[in-house]
Amino acid sequence: MPLRPFAAALLAVAALAVPAAAPAGASTTATAATVPATTTTASASAVSGTFQQVTGFGPNPGNLAMYTYTPAGLPAGAPLVVALHGCMQSATDYYRDSGWTTFADRYGFAVVFPQTGSANNSLSCFSWFDAGKDARGAGEAESVVEMVTKAEALYGSDARRVFVTGLSAGGGMTADLLADYPDVFAGGAVDSGLPAHCATTQGAASGCQNSDQGLTPTQWGDKVRAAYPGYTGPWPRVAIWQGSTDTVVRPVNATELRDQWTDVQGVDPRPTGTRSLPGGTSQELYADAAGRPVVALFTVSGMGHGLAVHPGSGDDRCGATGAYFLDTICSSYYTAQFWGLDGGTGPTSPGLPAPTGLTANPAGANSITLGWQAVSGAASYRVYRDGSQVAGTDGPSFTDTGLAAGTTYGYAVAAVDATGTVGARSTAVTATTSGSAPRCFTASNYDQVLAGRATQRSGLTYALGSGESMGLWNTFVTHTLKQTGPSYFVLADGQC
Repeated sequence: MPLRPFAAALLAVAALAVPAAAPAGASTTATAATVPATTTTASASAVSGTFQQVTGFGPNPGNLAMYTYTPAGLPAGAPLVVALHGCMQSATDYYRDSGWTTFADRYGFAVVFPQTGSANNSLSCFSWFDAGKDARGAGEAESVVEMVTKAEALYGSDARRVFVTGLSAGGGMTADLLADYPDVFAGGAVDSGLPAHCATTQGAASGCQNSDQGLTPTQWGDKVRAAYPGYTGPWPRVAIWQGSTDTVVRPVNATELRDQWTDVQGVDPRPTGTRSLPGGTSQELYADAAGRPVVALFTVSGMGHGLAVHPGSGDDRCGATGAYFLDTICSSYYTAQFWGLDGGTGPTSPGLPAPTGLTANPAGANSITLGWQAVSGAASYRVYRDGSQVAGTDGPSFTDTGLAAGTTYGYAVAAVDATGTVGARSTAVTATTSGSAPRCFTASNYDQVLAGRATQRSGLTYALGSGESMGLWNTFVTHTLKQTGPSYFVLADGQC
């Protein structure tokens, strides 16, 4: 159904724009019939498993397409994650950029990537606002659950550990699915999305996106309880991700989601724990009577509308940047931990509290000394620099060496108990090494020689001091030189 009033209201337009280019051989078109149905094995340097379309998954009243990613050697009884793309995106885009395949490989679970298309919605949005498509036993919601049943049969997935996540319109549908099928999903993550069943018509969608609906927590909770009347089983644990400067799905939606799901869970809407995470992110946890967090609210300061990713090779890095994939923090990493996919049970796994009192002080031009309060029961500690682990140490102090002069670094530490369980990270601190930061110069070999940063012999160019070869002495060859001392330069292409 076209989105005439809805497009004017911005959800479909801004809930995700035209995606970045897809890998060779893959289509970025969101229409299910035009996306290749053949198996595609991802690059071994990125992922180890297989991404493919699955057809004939059962009744499909929502007219969706099913794609899956399965790690190599996936055992039976593994968890299952369902990941819903945003408007103007495809399953391929979400598979490639969201980061979920990184943790599917690391922790061992399959991922289902449902796909809607322009035949359903002119901008390929999941219909979180349509009561005929997002209710239990109806439309797109039912199609997604049929995919879950198919994946459980194909891969032997554990039906007790099925989770769902989605971005924007996919996030709105995620909240609806959690309300409609609490007997199917053990947990969910709503990324830049809407409360469950906020709107039941296209005309009401804009109001949900942009303004406070004026409902009490009980009224929000009633929308969930009404989706599956008479349900008495456990409710899913819910993670909520929101950028503080999102102008498409306003931050009030995160507040409403928190009110909705803390009410459903019967827990205090005041956080039982808070901590700072990388990327300017704050985490608030809401725990039940047993101390088990059942709702988590992640607010990313300064982030607009999109999915939080953080490319790189560190433990907490994932994804790829692109249209509405924003480089801030790897949301998939923290969501997977909240659900317990890392082998724990989430934030209340038998880990240790975060170390306190972390200090960082320069110890010269190339080192920084750290110190913190010892944690009871800690067997060792992990040290993180700028989000990535750089060392392990037995005691509550560490000196980080080999650093660049005049450069600022961020640090956090975490305690590790005798079983190897890693606790929460401390609040991050920063320190700047003494001295001046190395200067870099990018120019042609000809100009580097004229500036006195290089020399030339027999038509060839060499970096002054280090003597590194730079190739022909002409204006057509360009290099970057870094000055690391008086009259001493080294090649630094791509490093400055």
